Amino acid sequence: MEKKTAKEYWRRNLKLLGVLLCIWFIVSYGCGILFADSLNTIKFGGFPLGFWFAQQGAIYVFVVLIFVYVWKMNKLDKEFDVDEK
Repeated sequence: MEKKTAKEYWRRNLKLLGVLLCIWFIVSYGCGILFADSLNTIKFGGFPLGFWFAQQGAIYVFVVLIFVYVWKMNKLDKEFDVDEK
């Protein structure tokens, strides 16, 4: 891989990682702690939504983000021809 192509590959890789980590931070810290009081007025499965995000929601979102990362990285690897053949 050429140096210019490698830089672009890593730039896009880090951008994707940054976006996914921001989403996880917003869900885990924002919904579980900062906005918990507002979210607790809504019930989800019999529990206040803020409590649910703090206990379960952040974990579910993290697992989904792992699958999104794998899917997007496989596409990026194919685009830059560094995929496992």
